[in-house]
Amino acid sequence: LQPPPEELSYGATVTHVRQGAAVSASRKGPAKRDYLVAAVLCYGNLINFMDWFIIPGILLDVQKYFELSDGNAGLLQTVFILCYMLAAPIFGYLGDRYDRKIILGAGIFFWSAATLGSSFLTELYCWILFLSRGLVGIGTASYSTIAPTMVADLFEEGKRTTMLSIFYIFIPVGSGLGYVLAAGMAELTGDWHWAFRVTPCMGALALVLVLLVVPRRPQRRTAFHRALSISGTIRVKAEKPGVQRAAKTTWCQDVLSLAKNWSFVWSSLGLTAMAFVTGALGMWVPLFLYRAEVVQGLVPPCLQETCDSSNSLIFGGITIGTGILGVITGAEAARRLRKINNKADPLICATSMFVSALCLYIALMVAQTNIISTFVFIALGELFLSVNWAVVTDILLYVVTPRRQSTAIALQILVSHLLGDAGSPYLIGTISSAIQAKHPHSVQWSFWSMQYSFILCAFLGVCGGGFFFLTSFYIEEDRKEAER
Repeated sequence: LQPPPEELSYGATVTHVRQGAAVSASRKGPAKRDYLVAAVLCYGNLINFMDWFIIPGILLDVQKYFELSDGNAGLLQTVFILCYMLAAPIFGYLGDRYDRKIILGAGIFFWSAATLGSSFLTELYCWILFLSRGLVGIGTASYSTIAPTMVADLFEEGKRTTMLSIFYIFIPVGSGLGYVLAAGMAELTGDWHWAFRVTPCMGALALVLVLLVVPRRPQRRTAFHRALSISGTIRVKAEKPGVQRAAKTTWCQDVLSLAKNWSFVWSSLGLTAMAFVTGALGMWVPLFLYRAEVVQGLVPPCLQETCDSSNSLIFGGITIGTGILGVITGAEAARRLRKINNKADPLICATSMFVSALCLYIALMVAQTNIISTFVFIALGELFLSVNWAVVTDILLYVVTPRRQSTAIALQILVSHLLGDAGSPYLIGTISSAIQAKHPHSVQWSFWSMQYSFILCAFLGVCGGGFFFLTSFYIEEDRKEAER
């Protein structure tokens, strides 16, 4: 039975919906095995993002070992992201049509093997490090594209809200632990190569768990299932038992349909600005903080075999804390504000981007004189960026029909990385190197060059806020279209 119009709500405002017997039967509580499967997928997501930020955690050591300029050091992360984003649409297509368990297992094995291989490189084989980072990017793309849809298939309504939020919390947790692991292993062993030898062991365990625990089964297409966003948004009408869904569309048809979805387009551009800023910050903040401390005379220049890794450890802790708090705060703010404003999601994202850009700009301005204030404002900037992660995904899930969600996620990954964090580490590093080349080599100009380069991130943060604000003009219409 179709619920009356007044009971059709979205976001966290959904409470009670009248249903027929067939609908009720599809909404039984998740089994314990579903929670176990979700836990395995969350563990894999943790390792996935730990591997993303191993290089930034030991960037000082790697840069000194291979004698890399800022531009070439940034290229390491750019190669990783480029391969990641180019592989994402392929895995999105495969994930919509073939066994996702096999794809996940192959991806975990592939990126773990490539990471382990990086730990045996010498200074004569710098080019292999670039190659291995590209291979890791391909492997991790399979996981980031497919795993969220598998978690979404396991749960309905509020449970789905909780489990997807937990899944996405492991992005900042994994990112922060990547810094901590890399810096900690380099400091503990006196050799940065050991930073690449821990996550492959964790990946081997993840592969075994995926093969043993994650079931092989088609995507659920039952009534009210996958019709809910992270916050429980009802998006499609209840289906009658035995009624077939619409015929499968081609990939080109899916892409054309998504290109006409303005909420998807503008929110993806907003996510691209977020990716640009987070990519640049993730790569360069520990090095920027180190140079600020050198300018202030708090630490000496790195001349020893293993450089001081305290900034990576601190920034890793900031990433974990602000990531968890930001995701929770964003989800809760969206849940409450949707009750009074149907455009709450994009407006939350726009506001947080504007505030984050301001905090980052202040951090850049005070870095030369007060390192504590710099840490505080960087933490605030990271916090407001993290507010958006779950909310942006929520927008996609309720403005895109279920059968196009894997493709939409893959395209969003492609666009956000192509124009965002694929180029930002290299661009920031290249600008820094160009500024240094025009001035005598000095500690002061080494710091200033990075400071001036980072101003671009504050500007892109403002642009991202504008993109999310534009999303608010289309969100209601596109949500209704997805419901139909």
